[in-house]
Amino acid sequence: LGAHRALGATLFFLGTGASSCTHLAQGIALYDPQQHCASTFLYGEDTGVVCRCHAAMTLWLLGYPDQGLARNEEAVTLGQHIAHPYSLAYVLQCAASFHQFRREVRATQERAEATISLAKEQGFPYQMAFGANLYGWALLAQQGQAQAGIEQITQGSLAYRATGAELTRPYFLALLAEAHGTMGQPEAGLTALAEALTLVDTTSERWYEPELYRLKGELLLQQNSENQTEAESAFHQALAIAQSQSAKSWELRASTSLARLW
Repeated sequence: LGAHRALGATLFFLGTGASSCTHLAQGIALYDPQQHCASTFLYGEDTGVVCRCHAAMTLWLLGYPDQGLARNEEAVTLGQHIAHPYSLAYVLQCAASFHQFRREVRATQERAEATISLAKEQGFPYQMAFGANLYGWALLAQQGQAQAGIEQITQGSLAYRATGAELTRPYFLALLAEAHGTMGQPEAGLTALAEALTLVDTTSERWYEPELYRLKGELLLQQNSENQTEAESAFHQALAIAQSQSAKSWELRASTSLARLW
């Protein structure tokens, strides 16, 4: 069970969603809450919760949003049931990300706030910083809150780095780039994306790579309407990477951006 959890999560971050989904599904099938409760103390988190969290996000990436939503709700329910604070914080942060993928602002904010609240109560700096980034993104969509959103993401990113974590930093840098775009600051957004793409090449964490290139194309167009050739190249790159990962959701977004440009 632990091997399926570890492989599934690793393959997810590497951008190989189909293989990740297979291992996570096997982990879920093997999981028995009573039999495997001891593994919570071995791994520091409930394996069944983690498998469901990553399965939800992987299913969304592969183009199965309804199945992903069902897994996400299962994960939250299980996390609340087992009464293990770290596992609950983990599932809440993942749920916030899942709803952010779906552009569900209210649900993202609610899960992010719950993550931050529990993390403060239990002293989990990683989850607190993670939740702050997602909370900042949710603020961006609210009228008059864009500046507060970008400040929250900036502070959350700094706090996240202070924990020593590197995993998911390209994702948070993408949220920061999107925030700068919302504020009409494409140059700052492109700087954040350049850092994110360097991290991708350094760490091989490629699951968010298609969206990095799509956002690059959007910010290039915002920067200067004459950047159409560069933007089109970025959209094509996003599309090619998404197709290589079988990431239908990223493929759809990249195709839509490209169609708008055409």
